[in-house]
Amino acid sequence: MDRSVVRKLAVLAVTATVMSVGAAAPPSAAQHTAGKQTPQKQPVAVGRDGAVASVDADASAAGIEVLRKGGNAVDAAVATAAALGVTEPYSAGIGGGGYFVYYDAKSRKVHTIDGRETAPRTADENLFVENGKAIPFAEAVSSGLSVGTPGTPATWQAALDRWGSERLGTLLKPAERLARDGFTVDETFRSQTASNETRFRYFPDTAELFLPGGRLPVVGSTFKNPDLARTYAELRRKGVGTLYRGGLAEDIVDTVNKPPVDPGSEYDARPGDLSLKDLATYRVKRQAPTKTSYRGLDVYSMAPSSSGGTTVGQALNMLERTDLSKASEAQYLHRFIEASRIAFADRGRWVGDPAFEDVPTKELLSQRYADARECLIKDDAVLTSPVAPGDPRHPGRCTTGGTPAPTTYEGDSTTHLTVADKWGNVVSYTLTIEQTGGSGITVPGRGFILNNELTDFSFTPASPDVHDPNLPGPGKRPRSSMAPTIVLDQQDKPVVALGSPGGATIITTVLQTLTGFLDRGLPLVDAIAAPRASQRNQATTELEPGLWNSPLRGELEAIGHSFRQNPEIGATAGVQRLPNGKWLAAAETVRRGGGSAMVVRPAP
Repeated sequence: MDRSVVRKLAVLAVTATVMSVGAAAPPSAAQHTAGKQTPQKQPVAVGRDGAVASVDADASAAGIEVLRKGGNAVDAAVATAAALGVTEPYSAGIGGGGYFVYYDAKSRKVHTIDGRETAPRTADENLFVENGKAIPFAEAVSSGLSVGTPGTPATWQAALDRWGSERLGTLLKPAERLARDGFTVDETFRSQTASNETRFRYFPDTAELFLPGGRLPVVGSTFKNPDLARTYAELRRKGVGTLYRGGLAEDIVDTVNKPPVDPGSEYDARPGDLSLKDLATYRVKRQAPTKTSYRGLDVYSMAPSSSGGTTVGQALNMLERTDLSKASEAQYLHRFIEASRIAFADRGRWVGDPAFEDVPTKELLSQRYADARECLIKDDAVLTSPVAPGDPRHPGRCTTGGTPAPTTYEGDSTTHLTVADKWGNVVSYTLTIEQTGGSGITVPGRGFILNNELTDFSFTPASPDVHDPNLPGPGKRPRSSMAPTIVLDQQDKPVVALGSPGGATIITTVLQTLTGFLDRGLPLVDAIAAPRASQRNQATTELEPGLWNSPLRGELEAIGHSFRQNPEIGATAGVQRLPNGKWLAAAETVRRGGGSAMVVRPAP
């Protein structure tokens, strides 16, 4: 490994240890799910025997309880994810899907599971076209037409079958108790409910559950979901097969194909065409991760159907030629923005579901191609978006390979968790139901919202002159930006693992956090908290208030950048391996109300 990187990581480890002194041990899952104690959020914790970072304290505590009882990182990740399905029901749950990245300490290998939702077998490229025109996005999102076959339960079972040490039935117990006994409503949960209130009222089962007594949940009150508790209990008894081939599968199909709309509402929810065969034939994909070398480290993430690994990896390769540690803040942000812009141009042209598209994953991640694209970046000028894609199979110096096309919309919800255990195993797992509140459709009597993941497809080609690899198709997985990431050193041991929600901003969030940590010398919690920018091959770059109100904006505008403000981009959670068997967990300090970092045994 590059000696400068080694020195930086050593300094970061010492800094993190100092910050963690006095960290309190988290309450047990039994304590807080029984209502005896509310876990407190803290954005950073250091200790031994394992660590969990997520957006929610109840969920992190559920994972810690599993680790404390001898479970491994995979067990704890499943327990944490199930708890997030209770406390973050608008971002994730058994009605959605995601991507699971696992580092096995014994073999020192990284493995992944693609648990992305799939389109019905009857879908074609005109899934969202009506009378020759694309259906309005606002009408598509809250409909049966937007719902894909859920992949989350199958992901949990596949991960446990391969690498877990506990039964799914055992690991669902903390989440089942949490759903039954309730959790404390915070401002984030209330505000997310408020932003969805209108469409939630279209669906009586959703309104009854999430608008108790017809009103928004009150901050500080206890929110219970007995239907979800019973659903988890059924999954514990019968296994995930009931969601793909049993009674729960029948309920999902009925709900998708005949959305239960309030008869007094004028809203017309388009029906879907999901079948029992779609659920029965669903399979996760166990596949090789993407791998990118950066500053002497190996960066692993998700291969397509997600574009996260290829796009983050390509951008890192373009940044490799610049010493970001010595660049000014403005120079660093300029290079980061331009590399993101170019990588998104290539993402839009080349990345889709590899079962349907010939995706040049290896070529997109080659240093030769990165060098051919990086030379487009100038220190005193800005590229005009949309940038045309290159051709990774035939890279030419400073050339582009086609007609530019705009970046299509992708919902900004989702959640992420990262786990490490005392044996050194690590999980980085991003899961979702697409936009905040998913489809808005709750399966009657089941307590969970269905995804609207199929709206991640392009409704029509982004440009009529450019092949779009992300049009719908039968059983096709829509392209994602999820980028759960694990970084290894030259001994194939973990350095850091992280990920984020945020739709297409996931890619830029992961990229900025990694470069802030590895290049700019920020402690992990500070790299996570740093104000963010996001450029996705668009005319303007999004800035959080910390950059919008900074003199840096003027410096960047002076060389041609254009900006618009975004109040919040992403919500990262990660873990870092420290010396002497210790782990650091880090999460957001403010975004989404702050995240939750916990360790099994706090240590200075």
